[in-house]
Amino acid sequence: MIYPQNFEQKIGFDQIRALLAESCLSPLGEERVERMAFASSREEVEEWLDQVEEFVRVTQEEDGFPDQYFFDVRPSLKRARIEGTYLDEQELFDLLRSLTTIRDIVRFLGRGGEEGEEASYPRLRKLADDITVFPALIGRIDSILTPYGKVKDNASPELGRIRRELASAMSGISRSLNSILRQAQAEGYVEKDVAPTMRDGRLVIPVAPGLKRKIKGIVHDESTSGKTVFIEPAEVVEANNRVRELESEERREIIRILIEFANLLRPQIPEILRSYEFLAEIDFIRAKARFALLTDSLKPSIEDAPLLDWTMAVHPLLRMSLAKQGKEVVPLDIELDASQRILIISGPNAGGKSVCLKTVGLLQYMLQCGLLIPVHERSRAGLFGSIFIDIGDEQSIEDDLSTYSSHLTNMKVMLKSCDERSLALIDEFGAGTDPQIGAAIAVAVLRRLNAKRAFGVITTHYQSLKLFADENEGVVNGAMLYDRHLMQALFQLEIGNPGSSFAVEIARKIGLPEEVIADATQMVGSVYINADKYLQDIVRDKRYWEGKRQSIRKQEKQVEETIARYETELQELRDARKEIIAQAKEEAERVLRESNARVENTIRTIKEAQADKEKTRQARQELADFHASLDAMLDGEKEKKIARKMERLKEKQERKQQRKLQAKDEAKTPPSRQTAAPIAAGDTVRIKGQTSVGQVMELSGKSATVLFGSIKTTVRADRLERSTATKGEAPRRTSFVSGETADRIYERKLNFKQDIDVRGMRADEAVQAVTYFIDDAILVGMDRVRILHGTGTGALRAMIRQYLATVPGVERFADEHVQFGGAGITVVDLDR
Repeated sequence: MIYPQNFEQKIGFDQIRALLAESCLSPLGEERVERMAFASSREEVEEWLDQVEEFVRVTQEEDGFPDQYFFDVRPSLKRARIEGTYLDEQELFDLLRSLTTIRDIVRFLGRGGEEGEEASYPRLRKLADDITVFPALIGRIDSILTPYGKVKDNASPELGRIRRELASAMSGISRSLNSILRQAQAEGYVEKDVAPTMRDGRLVIPVAPGLKRKIKGIVHDESTSGKTVFIEPAEVVEANNRVRELESEERREIIRILIEFANLLRPQIPEILRSYEFLAEIDFIRAKARFALLTDSLKPSIEDAPLLDWTMAVHPLLRMSLAKQGKEVVPLDIELDASQRILIISGPNAGGKSVCLKTVGLLQYMLQCGLLIPVHERSRAGLFGSIFIDIGDEQSIEDDLSTYSSHLTNMKVMLKSCDERSLALIDEFGAGTDPQIGAAIAVAVLRRLNAKRAFGVITTHYQSLKLFADENEGVVNGAMLYDRHLMQALFQLEIGNPGSSFAVEIARKIGLPEEVIADATQMVGSVYINADKYLQDIVRDKRYWEGKRQSIRKQEKQVEETIARYETELQELRDARKEIIAQAKEEAERVLRESNARVENTIRTIKEAQADKEKTRQARQELADFHASLDAMLDGEKEKKIARKMERLKEKQERKQQRKLQAKDEAKTPPSRQTAAPIAAGDTVRIKGQTSVGQVMELSGKSATVLFGSIKTTVRADRLERSTATKGEAPRRTSFVSGETADRIYERKLNFKQDIDVRGMRADEAVQAVTYFIDDAILVGMDRVRILHGTGTGALRAMIRQYLATVPGVERFADEHVQFGGAGITVVDLDR
């Protein structure tokens, strides 16, 4: 049960419906949005939410979902159920495209899910499982219509004959008219630039009114100004009549074809209408998914019990409104369960109490209508059987209802209908009448709601309600926080303590005279004022200790992360030690095999020497030396090797840490301090990205004169880097060129053109040409060059720029100014 009838308007859900309808692609989806309703079944709500969640993944992860043609042809199909009726060409074209869309969606959702394979979108696939896609109908319509929605010439033999005859007749008329027109132009009856035109479906010649009797024929029309009349020459009247007859025959044949198709279509209309219901459902789910993406919504954990355990919940409409102003909404944390079912929210006016209440009502209603909600992924949500709300002014002159009477009417309905699966939302509980009796009635109603074990969110300023929440199980206080020093609302809900109305502070901030405030304080009494002050102090202290608790939690988390990191590194070291020991064992086995082979070789040598004492002694000495070296290696080398590898692992870890620290220092250090010592005369250098090595002859400001072999050139110093050769040492690698080559390079520099045109080339040819062009430009020391590649599809431009991004000597590249070619020309700035 949802109460009252204007519930959706009170919580703002009507605006959600409007936004969903705007996101639909057709009236199919819009009608489905209008039919969207509240549900309390977990299976139904879970299915709706899963469908939306899967479509969000489709939107984010998939390209090419078929959503181009969502046409509603249901009225045409329902009309075509009558014998003798038919769909016109446009309706048939819409039917073809929408049936094709249905077929493509069913295929898209049917991907995966074969035997042994899990379906990508199981909930959406279930929707499409028993949907008919009508391939035969699609093929038949394809044989009738062109890709532009017109009936084809070959739709029937008779239509083909009629159109060929019609084309022939039109061609004959055109030739005759042109002949008559040329003769009339030659005799001066018609102006030279005049051409035949159409009037009432007949070809005519424009003629000046004074010369209309010079051409025999029928006057069909006259221009608005009266300066031109349109004459159908007598020679083509019969031919035009034949054209009109053929056009009528063509229309009759088209209607016959469409009626024939309608007869084929008619038995399948009920099944087609069912497929359009599927299309409407997809349009509806798509709109909900787009709204979820717009509001950063997700599916919380759903439990089949009354429950609210939301973290960072946000009112979606408020977020969108504040986002337009460049502001952010304060998220809401709220928890209602079996132990604390009813939340009494108190706090200052304009502190966010009503917004909190509306947020709870709107998000819960959205969830049970199948919409994802903007909460944190850790949130849990339950399901309610009914939701009641009492908010705003419901006074009515026609129904003889005052504001308070309307509130009491709502209370009566709640008390009658509430149960343990109900959620009651009441704003300013007990207001609108005498405060003393109003508070008493509010407490009495609250006691019965609590006895029925109903859930609720109630806002109030009454102390009696705050005391009731403090003294009764199932009811809990909550406060909207307020900054006493800045005198502004924080819009944060804190559950556990009641809130102060800050009436005195707000009155003082507004500027009410101090004597008025003092008089009011005296009338209320110091006990009440002090109690309110103590309440504010409790809230302040709780905020302080809550901040401390959050800080400790953060530090504990950091400690846990550090311990986990060290445990991981320790495990890595242990694994590395095991690996090193295993390698050492393999090495020992190899040495053992080698020693056995050496022993066998020594024995064989002694036998072959036939007891020659000198050779026997020499072989034994070699064996003894080998055993000594083996013992030494087994005693010390194995442990040293393990120690060295452990040391290398340790150094590797230290280098990692140093690199991290160095990266942080470099980020903080100005670029001028990060550069190496400046290049000086006599240094051995090379141009960055090139291999030729030269020697710096002299420095002049930011430029340096470098000798590469016998070629002396001037380049910018920041384009140079030191070679491995030291200062004063001859370059290790120098290019020596002849005087003839040097002259050729100088001539190239004089004749070098700063533009290259690669239009019309294939991509690989263009990139090769640009490669040579850029190399020459760098060699001759150009500052800027231009590459003319045209716009076209943009593929050639993209490949050229991809190459330029890899050239070290290219400082930047961009489009030419729009007045000089724009995106068709790339301007390249080179390092100097």
